[in-house]
Amino acid sequence: MLNALSVRNIVLIDQLDLALDEGMTVLTGETGAGKSILLDALTLALGGRGDASLVRQGQDSGQVVAMVQLPPSHPARTLLRDNAIADDEEVILRRVQFADGRTRAFINDQPVSASLLQKIGTQIIEIHGQHDDRALVDVATHRAALDAFGELAAPAAAVREAWADLVEIQQAVKEQQAKVAEAVAAEDYARHTVEELGKLKPSEGEEGELAERRIQLQQAEKGASDLVEIDEILNGPNAPSPALAGLMRRLLRKLDNGGEVFQSIVEALDASLVTLDRAGEALIELQRQMAYDPAELEAVEERLFALRAAARKHQVTCDELPGVLEKYQGDLDTLQSGESRLKALEADEAQARARYREAAETLTAGRTKAAKALSKAVEAELPDLKLGAAKFIVDHQIERDRVAAAGFDQIAFHVQTNPGTAAGPLLKVASGGELSRFLLALKVVLADRGSAPVLIFDEIDTGVGGAVADAIGRRLARLAKTVQVLTVTHAPQVAARANRHLLIEKQLVEEGAFTRTHVRPLEPSARQEEVARMLAGAEITSEARAAAKKLLGAVK
Repeated sequence: MLNALSVRNIVLIDQLDLALDEGMTVLTGETGAGKSILLDALTLALGGRGDASLVRQGQDSGQVVAMVQLPPSHPARTLLRDNAIADDEEVILRRVQFADGRTRAFINDQPVSASLLQKIGTQIIEIHGQHDDRALVDVATHRAALDAFGELAAPAAAVREAWADLVEIQQAVKEQQAKVAEAVAAEDYARHTVEELGKLKPSEGEEGELAERRIQLQQAEKGASDLVEIDEILNGPNAPSPALAGLMRRLLRKLDNGGEVFQSIVEALDASLVTLDRAGEALIELQRQMAYDPAELEAVEERLFALRAAARKHQVTCDELPGVLEKYQGDLDTLQSGESRLKALEADEAQARARYREAAETLTAGRTKAAKALSKAVEAELPDLKLGAAKFIVDHQIERDRVAAAGFDQIAFHVQTNPGTAAGPLLKVASGGELSRFLLALKVVLADRGSAPVLIFDEIDTGVGGAVADAIGRRLARLAKTVQVLTVTHAPQVAARANRHLLIEKQLVEEGAFTRTHVRPLEPSARQEEVARMLAGAEITSEARAAAKKLLGAVK
């Protein structure tokens, strides 16, 4: 319920703190006293459109605070938690309007957007009047109202869940189709690449190893000619070893014949031959170490050039070629397995569609039954509201090819105000007074099934009187047993039905310095006087006072 309303510097209201109670509260007062200002202020607190003209003249800003008590299970609390707003026991909606047109919105002292404030505010408080038709022309609201009346929350949730599953798998099918289409388009190139790189069999780090081996072989090739020259000198036709060995043999024979004078030369020659032998051994070892195979160098270079050519072709490094092979192999695998995966997803989609249709058919059946019951229930309220000849019609259109979170159904509330006339949407067919009474009848029927916890009616009794006004008052009182009802009225029959009576009046402050709107609760005697004024007009007669007393007594 709406516990309290605090207003500061809004039009004619300089300062107002209003405590409210459960049940039905009426607000009365003479025309121009400021009833509409009070509702404009509350609308601002509920996220309505701001306007610089709302700020009291001479002030920089105005402010409206609405304090609301909600049950723990109310949907607005879920919305608070979803938006990381403190879910306190009492929800405080606050709106600041600046004179330059800016506004700021707060919920439980946390800054929020005006749209979020409006979304939460409309779940808590509904304001209705002769020209406030939002709750009656919004098709989505009609469907939600019918579901609430028919207690169809569970089947409606089942349809939403089945629809969400269907949408999810449809997206998966679409993505898989795109993958398969892409793989098919690139199939020839992918097969060529896999064949080409499959033969090449590149490996990470191979380019560096080949380049290093190529340098070694090139160095070996360059040093091979030097070894041939050394070998020619040491072992060729003009090699020194045979000549030195022959000379040493002749000198040895001379030594044997007493030629000792050649001893030193023989020793020198012997040392030279030993050194030449060592040089030959070193040459053999070097030849072994620098073994050079031209065919190997050719093979290394051919492999290296092939890797680098493939890398240039695919615009990658040689080390990235294994990844390229893996990618195109994956594309081929996708092509090969993608179609079977696509068929499996399409089968899942068919099953999900079947589940959706089954859930939607169940919901449609429930809505068909609820539509008849709602029409009957609303029409039962119409005779006392002097709409006995009218009909309330739930226009239920079923589109079984429609796939939506709400199911197959389009729901719209239509009326026929007189026999023989065409039925149509409420806003187009009903007059202002009829619209208000149809709304009241609908709200009475829906009061305990999905209604906002606070309902505010702005002069919905305009243009009626007597028995019709009394019927409106009785229905408002009946509503007030389920939800909190506040109504602005000029009908004494409605005012007499309230649990609490608030009088809205203008006051002159400081000898006419400025005018302000004031709201005060009425005690029994003052309430009787106000009802008498409503009955009599400007001059309250004793007969009016007696009638007011009788009227107030009759409804107790």
